[in-house]
Amino acid sequence: MKNYYEILGVPKNATINEIKKAYRKLAIKYHPDKNKNNKIYEEKFKEAAEAYSVLSDTEKRKRYDNFGNNNNEEYYSTSSNMNMEDIFTNFGDIFNDEFEENFTEFKFSTSSGETRRNIKRKNINKNKLRGSNLRITLRLNLEEIYKGLEKKIKVKRMKLAPNIRYKNCNNCNGTGIVTNITNTFLGKMQTTVKCNLCKGIGKIINKIPKTANSKGLIQVEELINIKIPSGVTDGIQLKLSGKGNEVPFNGKTGDLIILIKEKAHKEFKRKGKNIHYNLYISIPEAILGTFKYIKTLDNNKKRIKIKSGIQNGEIIILKNKGLPAINGYSKGDLIIKINIWIPKKINNKQKKFFEKIKNDNNFIYKKNNK
Repeated sequence: MKNYYEILGVPKNATINEIKKAYRKLAIKYHPDKNKNNKIYEEKFKEAAEAYSVLSDTEKRKRYDNFGNNNNEEYYSTSSNMNMEDIFTNFGDIFNDEFEENFTEFKFSTSSGETRRNIKRKNINKNKLRGSNLRITLRLNLEEIYKGLEKKIKVKRMKLAPNIRYKNCNNCNGTGIVTNITNTFLGKMQTTVKCNLCKGIGKIINKIPKTANSKGLIQVEELINIKIPSGVTDGIQLKLSGKGNEVPFNGKTGDLIILIKEKAHKEFKRKGKNIHYNLYISIPEAILGTFKYIKTLDNNKKRIKIKSGIQNGEIIILKNKGLPAINGYSKGDLIIKINIWIPKKINNKQKKFFEKIKNDNNFIYKKNNK
Protein backbone atom coordinates (compact mmCIF):
# COMPACT_ATOMS: atom_id res chain seq x y z
CA MET A 1 0.00 0.00 0.00
CA LYS A 2 1.74 3.15 -1.16
CA ASN A 3 0.98 6.81 -1.06
CA TYR A 4 2.20 8.14 -4.39
CA TYR A 5 1.90 11.76 -3.32
CA GLU A 6 4.19 11.14 -0.34
CA ILE A 7 6.66 9.27 -2.52
CA LEU A 8 7.02 12.26 -4.85
CA GLY A 9 6.71 14.77 -2.00
CA VAL A 10 3.83 16.73 -3.51
CA PRO A 11 0.37 17.70 -2.21
CA LYS A 12 -2.80 16.04 -3.51
CA ASN A 13 -3.68 19.16 -5.50
CA ALA A 14 -0.27 19.31 -7.21
CA THR A 15 -0.26 20.32 -10.87
CA ILE A 16 1.19 18.09 -13.56
CA ASN A 17 4.21 20.40 -13.81
CA GLU A 18 4.82 20.12 -10.06
CA ILE A 19 4.55 16.34 -10.30
CA LYS A 20 6.93 16.23 -13.24
CA LYS A 21 9.42 18.51 -11.48
CA ALA A 22 9.32 16.41 -8.30
CA TYR A 23 9.80 13.18 -10.23
CA ARG A 24 12.67 14.58 -12.25
CA LYS A 25 14.41 15.65 -9.03
CA LEU A 26 14.07 12.19 -7.51
CA ALA A 27 15.04 10.43 -10.74
CA ILE A 28 18.29 12.37 -10.88
CA LYS A 29 18.98 11.82 -7.18
CA TYR A 30 18.44 8.04 -7.29
CA HIS A 31 19.67 7.37 -10.82
CA PRO A 32 21.72 4.12 -10.92
CA ASP A 33 24.41 5.77 -13.01
CA LYS A 34 25.17 7.98 -10.00
CA ASN A 35 24.54 5.31 -7.35
CA LYS A 36 26.04 2.11 -8.68
CA ASN A 37 25.30 -1.11 -6.76
CA ASN A 38 23.02 0.73 -4.32
CA LYS A 39 19.94 -1.50 -4.06
CA ILE A 40 18.04 0.94 -1.84
CA TYR A 41 18.39 3.74 -4.38
CA GLU A 42 17.47 1.36 -7.20
CA GLU A 43 14.19 0.62 -5.43
CA LYS A 44 13.53 4.30 -4.73
CA PHE A 45 14.22 5.06 -8.40
CA LYS A 46 11.64 2.51 -9.52
CA GLU A 47 9.22 3.55 -6.78
CA ALA A 48 9.34 7.17 -7.97
CA ALA A 49 8.71 6.01 -11.54
CA GLU A 50 5.75 3.96 -10.33
CA ALA A 51 4.25 7.00 -8.59
CA TYR A 52 4.86 9.20 -11.61
CA SER A 53 3.28 6.65 -13.99
CA VAL A 54 0.03 6.94 -12.05
CA LEU A 55 -0.08 10.63 -11.09
CA SER A 56 1.00 11.87 -14.52
CA ASP A 57 -1.87 10.04 -16.22
CA THR A 58 -5.18 11.90 -15.80
CA GLU A 59 -7.39 8.79 -15.81
CA LYS A 60 -5.13 6.73 -13.56
CA ARG A 61 -4.77 9.59 -11.12
CA LYS A 62 -8.55 10.11 -11.02
CA ARG A 63 -9.16 6.44 -10.22
CA TYR A 64 -6.35 6.47 -7.65
CA ASP A 65 -7.80 9.57 -5.94
CA ASN A 66 -11.30 8.06 -5.91
CA PHE A 67 -10.43 4.60 -4.65
CA GLY A 68 -7.16 5.26 -2.85
CA ASN A 69 -5.20 2.39 -1.37
CA ASN A 70 -8.09 -0.01 -1.86
CA ASN A 71 -7.34 -0.01 -5.56
CA ASN A 72 -3.59 0.29 -5.19
CA GLU A 73 -2.89 -3.26 -6.25
CA GLU A 74 -3.97 -2.40 -9.79
CA TYR A 75 -1.20 0.13 -10.15
CA TYR A 76 1.34 -1.83 -8.24
CA SER A 77 0.89 -4.86 -10.47
CA THR A 78 1.20 -2.86 -13.67
CA SER A 79 3.85 -0.30 -12.77
CA SER A 80 6.15 -1.67 -10.09
CA ASN A 81 7.35 -4.40 -12.41
CA MET A 82 8.74 -1.89 -14.87
CA ASN A 83 12.44 -2.36 -15.49
CA MET A 84 14.88 0.46 -16.15
CA GLU A 85 14.42 0.22 -19.89
CA ASP A 86 10.66 0.71 -19.52
CA ILE A 87 11.17 3.70 -17.26
CA PHE A 88 13.41 5.53 -19.70
CA THR A 89 11.34 4.52 -22.69
CA ASN A 90 8.19 5.98 -21.14
CA PHE A 91 9.53 8.92 -19.15
CA GLY A 92 12.95 9.72 -20.64
CA ASP A 93 11.65 12.88 -22.32
CA ILE A 94 11.36 14.73 -19.02
CA PHE A 95 15.07 14.58 -18.18
CA ASN A 96 16.62 16.87 -20.82
CA ASP A 97 18.98 19.44 -19.24
CA GLU A 98 19.81 17.62 -16.02
CA PHE A 99 20.73 14.39 -17.79
CA GLU A 100 22.56 16.28 -20.52
CA GLU A 101 24.70 17.79 -17.82
CA ASN A 102 25.19 14.80 -15.50
CA PHE A 103 25.21 11.58 -17.54
CA THR A 104 27.06 10.14 -20.50
CA GLU A 105 25.42 8.22 -23.33
CA PHE A 106 24.22 4.82 -22.20
CA LYS A 107 22.25 1.95 -23.68
CA PHE A 108 20.39 -0.93 -22.09
CA SER A 109 20.99 -4.25 -23.79
CA THR A 110 19.71 -7.76 -23.57
CA SER A 111 22.07 -10.58 -22.76
CA SER A 112 22.52 -11.06 -26.49
CA GLY A 113 23.78 -7.49 -26.81
CA GLU A 114 20.80 -6.10 -28.74
CA THR A 115 20.33 -2.36 -28.12
CA ARG A 116 16.87 -1.50 -26.81
CA ARG A 117 17.00 2.21 -25.91
CA ASN A 118 19.35 5.14 -26.40
CA ILE A 119 18.77 7.46 -23.45
CA LYS A 120 20.98 10.28 -24.66
CA ARG A 121 22.83 10.88 -27.87
CA LYS A 122 25.68 13.30 -27.81
CA ASN A 123 28.13 14.07 -30.57
CA ILE A 124 31.34 14.09 -28.60
CA ASN A 125 33.33 15.14 -31.65
CA LYS A 126 31.25 18.20 -32.49
CA ASN A 127 33.53 20.61 -30.58
CA LYS A 128 36.80 21.23 -32.34
CA LEU A 129 39.98 22.21 -30.60
CA ARG A 130 40.66 25.92 -30.30
CA GLY A 131 44.05 27.59 -30.15
CA SER A 132 44.87 29.94 -27.29
CA ASN A 133 44.69 33.71 -27.67
CA LEU A 134 47.75 35.96 -27.72
CA ARG A 135 47.78 39.32 -25.95
CA ILE A 136 49.92 42.36 -26.60
CA THR A 137 49.92 45.92 -25.25
CA LEU A 138 50.14 48.87 -27.65
CA ARG A 139 50.97 52.31 -26.23
CA LEU A 140 49.69 55.28 -28.22
CA ASN A 141 49.91 59.05 -27.82
CA LEU A 142 46.94 61.36 -28.36
CA GLU A 143 48.05 62.32 -31.87
CA GLU A 144 48.05 58.65 -32.91
CA ILE A 145 44.67 58.10 -31.25
CA TYR A 146 43.30 61.16 -33.05
CA LYS A 147 44.33 59.93 -36.49
CA GLY A 148 44.21 56.17 -36.05
CA LEU A 149 47.09 54.19 -37.45
CA GLU A 150 48.19 51.11 -39.30
CA LYS A 151 51.41 49.44 -38.33
CA LYS A 152 53.25 46.14 -38.47
CA ILE A 153 54.23 44.41 -35.25
CA LYS A 154 56.27 41.31 -34.53
CA VAL A 155 54.38 38.55 -32.77
CA LYS A 156 55.63 35.16 -31.61
CA ARG A 157 52.93 32.56 -32.17
CA MET A 158 52.58 28.78 -32.36
CA LYS A 159 51.94 27.40 -35.83
CA LEU A 160 51.61 23.88 -37.21
CA ALA A 161 54.84 22.44 -38.50
CA PRO A 162 54.90 21.87 -42.27
CA ASN A 163 53.74 18.52 -43.67
CA ILE A 164 51.98 17.37 -40.51
CA ARG A 165 50.13 14.10 -41.08
CA TYR A 166 47.45 12.45 -38.98
CA LYS A 167 46.22 8.91 -38.50
CA ASN A 168 43.22 7.33 -36.77
CA CYS A 169 43.53 6.93 -33.02
CA ASN A 170 44.30 3.31 -32.15
CA ASN A 171 42.37 3.51 -28.89
CA CYS A 172 39.00 4.48 -30.42
CA ASN A 173 39.58 3.52 -34.08
CA GLY A 174 39.02 7.09 -35.19
CA THR A 175 35.59 7.52 -33.61
CA GLY A 176 36.71 9.76 -30.76
CA ILE A 177 34.70 7.70 -28.28
CA VAL A 178 35.19 4.47 -26.36
CA THR A 179 32.49 2.15 -25.09
CA ASN A 180 32.46 0.45 -21.71
CA ILE A 181 30.04 -2.35 -20.79
CA THR A 182 29.18 -3.14 -17.20
CA ASN A 183 26.79 -5.70 -15.75
CA THR A 184 23.91 -4.28 -13.67
CA PHE A 185 20.73 -5.62 -12.17
CA LEU A 186 19.05 -4.64 -15.44
CA GLY A 187 21.48 -6.56 -17.56
CA LYS A 188 24.35 -4.98 -19.47
CA MET A 189 24.79 -1.24 -19.34
CA GLN A 190 26.79 0.32 -22.14
CA THR A 191 28.39 3.72 -21.52
CA THR A 192 30.09 5.83 -24.16
CA VAL A 193 32.70 8.41 -23.19
CA LYS A 194 35.28 10.62 -24.89
CA CYS A 195 38.53 8.87 -25.77
CA ASN A 196 41.20 10.01 -23.31
CA LEU A 197 44.03 9.40 -25.78
CA CYS A 198 42.88 11.63 -28.65
CA LYS A 199 40.57 13.77 -26.45
CA GLY A 200 37.58 12.92 -28.64
CA ILE A 201 39.16 14.08 -31.92
CA GLY A 202 39.55 10.60 -33.39
CA LYS A 203 42.97 11.45 -34.84
CA ILE A 204 46.53 11.53 -33.57
CA ILE A 205 49.67 12.92 -35.18
CA ASN A 206 51.36 10.25 -37.26
CA LYS A 207 54.86 11.67 -37.05
CA ILE A 208 56.03 14.72 -35.11
CA PRO A 209 58.90 16.72 -36.65
CA LYS A 210 61.98 17.11 -34.46
CA THR A 211 61.54 20.89 -34.30
CA ALA A 212 57.90 20.65 -33.14
CA ASN A 213 56.38 20.05 -29.71
CA SER A 214 54.15 17.10 -28.83
CA LYS A 215 51.20 18.78 -30.60
CA GLY A 216 53.14 19.31 -33.83
CA LEU A 217 53.55 23.06 -33.22
CA ILE A 218 56.56 25.28 -33.69
CA GLN A 219 57.09 28.86 -32.52
CA VAL A 220 57.55 31.44 -35.27
CA GLU A 221 58.00 35.19 -35.25
CA GLU A 222 55.52 36.75 -37.62
CA LEU A 223 55.04 40.31 -38.84
CA ILE A 224 51.36 41.14 -38.47
CA ASN A 225 49.65 44.21 -39.88
CA ILE A 226 47.22 45.82 -37.46
CA LYS A 227 44.81 48.71 -37.95
CA ILE A 228 43.87 50.88 -34.99
CA PRO A 229 40.76 53.01 -35.53
CA SER A 230 40.80 56.64 -34.45
CA GLY A 231 39.24 57.51 -31.10
CA VAL A 232 40.22 54.38 -29.17
CA THR A 233 40.19 54.71 -25.40
CA ASP A 234 42.66 53.69 -22.74
CA GLY A 235 42.08 50.06 -21.71
CA ILE A 236 40.04 49.06 -24.76
CA GLN A 237 40.82 45.64 -26.25
CA LEU A 238 40.79 45.04 -29.98
CA LYS A 239 40.59 41.55 -31.46
CA LEU A 240 42.37 40.33 -34.57
CA SER A 241 40.67 37.03 -35.39
CA GLY A 242 42.79 34.03 -36.35
CA LYS A 243 46.13 35.60 -35.42
CA GLY A 244 46.65 33.73 -32.17
CA ASN A 245 48.08 30.23 -31.69
CA GLU A 246 47.16 27.42 -34.05
CA VAL A 247 46.04 23.91 -33.05
CA PRO A 248 46.20 20.58 -34.89
CA PHE A 249 43.33 18.54 -36.36
CA ASN A 250 41.78 21.45 -38.26
CA GLY A 251 40.97 23.24 -35.03
CA LYS A 252 40.15 26.92 -34.82
CA THR A 253 43.10 29.30 -34.49
CA GLY A 254 43.07 31.63 -31.50
CA ASP A 255 42.87 35.41 -31.71
CA LEU A 256 45.33 38.25 -31.16
CA ILE A 257 44.05 40.58 -28.43
CA ILE A 258 45.48 44.11 -28.53
CA LEU A 259 45.26 46.13 -25.32
CA ILE A 260 45.43 49.89 -25.89
CA LYS A 261 47.26 52.01 -23.32
CA GLU A 262 47.27 55.79 -23.69
CA LYS A 263 50.49 57.73 -23.11
CA ALA A 264 50.33 60.85 -21.00
CA HIS A 265 50.53 64.05 -23.08
CA LYS A 266 52.71 67.03 -22.17
CA GLU A 267 50.05 69.65 -22.91
CA PHE A 268 46.66 68.04 -23.41
CA LYS A 269 44.50 66.09 -20.99
CA ARG A 270 41.79 63.83 -22.27
CA LYS A 271 38.30 63.54 -20.81
CA GLY A 272 36.23 61.26 -23.02
CA LYS A 273 36.19 62.80 -26.50
CA ASN A 274 37.11 66.27 -25.19
CA ILE A 275 40.64 67.59 -24.92
CA HIS A 276 41.54 70.06 -22.16
CA TYR A 277 44.33 72.59 -22.46
CA ASN A 278 45.69 75.18 -20.01
CA LEU A 279 46.60 78.44 -21.78
CA TYR A 280 48.78 80.87 -19.82
CA ILE A 281 48.72 84.57 -20.63
CA SER A 282 50.35 87.59 -19.03
CA ILE A 283 48.59 90.33 -17.07
CA PRO A 284 48.99 92.86 -19.91
CA GLU A 285 47.60 90.31 -22.39
CA ALA A 286 44.62 89.73 -20.15
CA ILE A 287 44.00 93.47 -19.81
CA LEU A 288 44.61 94.50 -23.41
CA GLY A 289 43.56 91.35 -25.24
CA THR A 290 45.72 89.48 -27.73
CA PHE A 291 45.95 86.54 -30.13
CA LYS A 292 47.49 83.17 -29.31
CA TYR A 293 48.30 80.12 -31.44
CA ILE A 294 47.64 76.60 -30.25
CA LYS A 295 48.89 73.46 -31.96
CA THR A 296 45.97 71.04 -32.25
CA LEU A 297 45.99 67.23 -32.47
CA ASP A 298 45.76 67.34 -36.26
CA ASN A 299 49.18 69.04 -36.25
CA ASN A 300 47.77 72.42 -37.29
CA LYS A 301 47.98 75.76 -35.51
CA LYS A 302 44.75 77.37 -34.44
CA ARG A 303 44.59 81.16 -33.88
CA ILE A 304 42.81 82.00 -30.63
CA LYS A 305 41.47 85.47 -29.88
CA ILE A 306 41.85 86.60 -26.28
CA LYS A 307 39.39 89.38 -25.55
CA SER A 308 40.46 92.34 -23.44
CA GLY A 309 39.57 92.03 -19.77
CA ILE A 310 39.40 88.22 -19.87
CA GLN A 311 39.28 86.71 -16.38
CA ASN A 312 41.41 83.99 -14.89
CA GLY A 313 39.68 80.59 -15.27
CA GLU A 314 37.51 81.58 -18.23
CA ILE A 315 36.87 78.90 -20.83
CA ILE A 316 37.21 79.08 -24.60
CA ILE A 317 35.74 76.15 -26.55
CA LEU A 318 36.87 75.11 -30.02
CA LYS A 319 34.11 72.94 -31.42
CA ASN A 320 35.01 69.61 -33.08
CA LYS A 321 38.72 70.00 -32.29
CA GLY A 322 38.76 67.14 -29.83
CA LEU A 323 38.97 63.39 -30.46
CA PRO A 324 36.65 61.51 -32.82
CA ALA A 325 34.25 58.92 -31.45
CA ILE A 326 35.44 55.39 -32.19
CA ASN A 327 32.40 54.90 -34.45
CA GLY A 328 33.39 58.01 -36.41
CA TYR A 329 30.02 59.75 -36.07
CA SER A 330 31.04 62.69 -33.89
CA LYS A 331 33.95 64.64 -32.46
CA GLY A 332 34.74 66.13 -29.10
CA ASP A 333 35.83 69.71 -28.39
CA LEU A 334 39.09 71.39 -27.45
CA ILE A 335 38.43 73.14 -24.16
CA ILE A 336 40.89 75.93 -23.33
CA LYS A 337 41.17 77.25 -19.80
CA ILE A 338 42.67 80.73 -19.37
CA ASN A 339 45.31 81.05 -16.69
CA ILE A 340 46.72 84.53 -15.98
CA TRP A 341 50.37 84.27 -15.10
CA ILE A 342 51.51 86.30 -12.08
CA PRO A 343 55.28 86.83 -12.03
CA LYS A 344 56.96 86.05 -8.73
CA LYS A 345 59.63 88.72 -9.17
CA ILE A 346 59.49 92.16 -10.79
CA ASN A 347 62.06 94.96 -11.20
CA ASN A 348 61.91 98.39 -9.57
CA LYS A 349 60.38 100.08 -12.59
CA GLN A 350 57.57 97.51 -12.74
CA LYS A 351 57.08 97.75 -8.99
CA LYS A 352 56.63 101.53 -9.14
CA PHE A 353 54.13 101.14 -11.99
CA PHE A 354 51.93 98.72 -10.04
CA GLU A 355 52.18 100.77 -6.87
CA LYS A 356 50.94 103.73 -8.84
CA ILE A 357 47.84 101.93 -10.17
CA LYS A 358 46.99 99.60 -7.33
CA ASN A 359 44.60 102.08 -5.73
CA ASP A 360 43.02 103.06 -9.01
CA ASN A 361 39.31 102.28 -8.89
CA ASN A 362 39.56 100.47 -12.22
CA PHE A 363 41.91 97.89 -10.64
CA ILE A 364 39.89 97.34 -7.47
CA TYR A 365 37.46 94.40 -7.54
CA LYS A 366 33.83 95.29 -7.15
CA LYS A 367 30.99 92.80 -7.16
CA ASN A 368 29.13 94.50 -9.99
CA ASN A 369 32.24 94.97 -12.15
CA LYS A 370 32.04 93.23 -15.46
